[in-house]
Amino acid sequence: MIKGIICDIGGVLYETNKPIDGAIESMEVLQKSYQIRFATNTTRRAPCTIISRLTKMGFAIDEKQLFTALAAAKSLVEKEGGKAYTLLTQDASDYFGDLHSSSEANFVVVGDAAENFNYARLNRAFRILQSGAKLIAAAKNRYFKDSDGELSLDAGPFVTALEYASFQEATIVGKPSATFFQLALESMGLEPHEVVMIGDDIESDIAGAQKLGMKAILVRTGKFKHTDLDKPIYPDLVVDSIAEVPKKIGSL
Repeated sequence: MIKGIICDIGGVLYETNKPIDGAIESMEVLQKSYQIRFATNTTRRAPCTIISRLTKMGFAIDEKQLFTALAAAKSLVEKEGGKAYTLLTQDASDYFGDLHSSSEANFVVVGDAAENFNYARLNRAFRILQSGAKLIAAAKNRYFKDSDGELSLDAGPFVTALEYASFQEATIVGKPSATFFQLALESMGLEPHEVVMIGDDIESDIAGAQKLGMKAILVRTGKFKHTDLDKPIYPDLVVDSIAEVPKKIGSL
C-alpha cells in the first residue's frame, strides 16, 4: 500500500508561473491521506524563495517537506568544512552565504545559473577545478520548461563541459541521486515500496525513483515529451496531469 508521495514541483504543480489546473485541489486531497515530500532539482532559487512562491500560488507546503538539490549541495560543502565557488543565480549564490569563495574554494558547485553562465565564469570554475577543487552538480538535467512555455537548457550541458575539461566526474546531489531520494524517504520513515514519485522527467524522476524501488507516476505536463514513452523506462502510471492522481493512485 502506498503511504507516501515524493512530488516534483516545476512542471508538475505549476507551469509558466501558474498552477496547473486542479493541482492545488489535488494536493489538498493527497495531503489528507499520504505523507508528502516535495523534491526539486530547481536551483535558480533558494529554498525559502521556492516556498514563498508556492504559497503565493495557493499551495500549502511546510519547510520540512521541501527537499532541494541546492540544499543538498550546500549540506555537502558544510559537512566537508569547505568553501565553494558557485556557478548559480545570485539568489542561489546568496544562499551559500559565508561558504562562498572564489579564492579559497575547494569545491565548484554548478546549478542552473541562467544568465550567469558565461565564458568568464565557466573558465574561472575550470581553473579552480584544475587547482584541485571537486565538482558538485546540484543536478544534471538536460533541459526544463521555461516561463515562455518552451524548453531551455538546464545545468546538465554545462556540467558535462566542465567534466570533460577537468577530467573529473561531478558528484550529483539532486535527482536521480539515490542519496537524495533516501533523505526524503527517511524523513517520512517509509520504505521505497511504500512511496510513489510523481514527476515530469522520465530520467531524473521516473527512472531515478524506480531504481531505488519506488513506484513512479509520469505526468504529461512540464517537460514531458511524447518521445519519452519510447524510451526503455516504464512508468507505473501515466496521467495527463497531477489532477488525475487522487483518483488513480489507488491502482498502484
